[in-house]
Amino acid sequence: MMTLKKLALRAVFAGTAVLGLGLGTAQAVLPIQHWTLANGAKIYLVATNALPIVDVQVDFDAGSRRDPAPQAGLASVTSAMVEKGVRAGKNGEPALDQNALGEAWADLGASFDVSAGTDRMSYSLRTLSDPALLGKAVALASREIGEPSFPDDVWLRERERINASIRESNTKPATIAGRAFAQAVYGVHPYGQEVTEETLARIDTAAMRQRYQQLIVPCRAKLSIVGAVTRAEAESVATTLLSRLPATDSCAPLPAIAPVAALTGPKDERIPFDSAQAHVFIGQPGYPRKDPDHFALTLGNYVLGGGGFVSRLTNEVREKRGLTYSIYSGFAPGLDAGAFRVGFQTRPDQAEEAVKMSREVLAKFVAEGPTESELKAAKDNLIGGFPLLLDSNRKLIGNVANIAWHDLPLDYLDTWTTRMNAVTAADIKAAFARKLQPQRMVTVVVGGK
Repeated sequence: MMTLKKLALRAVFAGTAVLGLGLGTAQAVLPIQHWTLANGAKIYLVATNALPIVDVQVDFDAGSRRDPAPQAGLASVTSAMVEKGVRAGKNGEPALDQNALGEAWADLGASFDVSAGTDRMSYSLRTLSDPALLGKAVALASREIGEPSFPDDVWLRERERINASIRESNTKPATIAGRAFAQAVYGVHPYGQEVTEETLARIDTAAMRQRYQQLIVPCRAKLSIVGAVTRAEAESVATTLLSRLPATDSCAPLPAIAPVAALTGPKDERIPFDSAQAHVFIGQPGYPRKDPDHFALTLGNYVLGGGGFVSRLTNEVREKRGLTYSIYSGFAPGLDAGAFRVGFQTRPDQAEEAVKMSREVLAKFVAEGPTESELKAAKDNLIGGFPLLLDSNRKLIGNVANIAWHDLPLDYLDTWTTRMNAVTAADIKAAFARKLQPQRMVTVVVGGK
């Protein structure tokens, strides 16, 4: 039976997208406060009483780019195993398995998740701001962050499940195309590492614990907090969340990772596959998120292939020639140069024509940039939709965490519209010319004979 507490929490959480944060007037009303704890953790706080909710995201430089190549997938499985149980606590709390943890979070009406991407491992907590509930939720989250048990029997079961998923995925042309594209674009860089049954076989819970001890330490944490808390309360939350991690006397920089290498020439891969649709990717390394060209590239990509039915690629490849139902382009900037990619599906007998036309549209855009009318339409759409990116706690925490992770200016959200408005067609042309080389791109086609 659902308690009144859970019903109230569900009602509040469900209302976040409707009630929002009152951001329609100005983002400057909600400044980002930033400070560093004595243990080295960096805190980013947006205090708002619009709803009685607190969202917290804790990020560490522990994504898949830190995986040893023979153990590709270590970050992902480690993050998944954090939620499978906690050992007996240092304060005498009993050990909890996955089921007990699930029941504990349900009783609190709160949620806690762990995930790993290419760059970071992230812990996400959402709870009501009522002091009694907040304190209990933060205490439980601190146990999951600092005292994961990594049970061997659960890992063996999880590994078999993941292996089955890999085997099934390997029968799909999209998987084959994505793997070939990543390997061709990134080469030996960790961004291109592939998780296989072989790499998973080399991972055990001892490797997870070792990786955890090396990378999940307080001095490397970046905590983003949004919600109905004061600065003092936010500092208490942050301190408690990290309190069960081992203290460190120093925080030496992690080993540097070599940047993604530029392509020296074109790479074309045609992989036969008996499927109704050929899967096509065209692209190259893009740019790191901190690159000053970010605004120009974002606007330009909207015109090129990020704007859906109003993009050039859609107009030329789909509307005029009927070569595909859907086509897109996009950048994936991270701490390093994530890939730029054009992607679509088409009939195998039309693949070469569709590739040729897509390349022509891309090359022309890089050479000439957008028209003034295209630029205006892109600005109208992106700037007009900007408030919708900030109209709930959940969306705002993502933006604050993005600022924290990439060391962006604290006034980034305040100046976003101004900076986007300032971009000219010439800026976009110059930025695309700096970042993309259509004559040296990777092309992968999976499908047909």
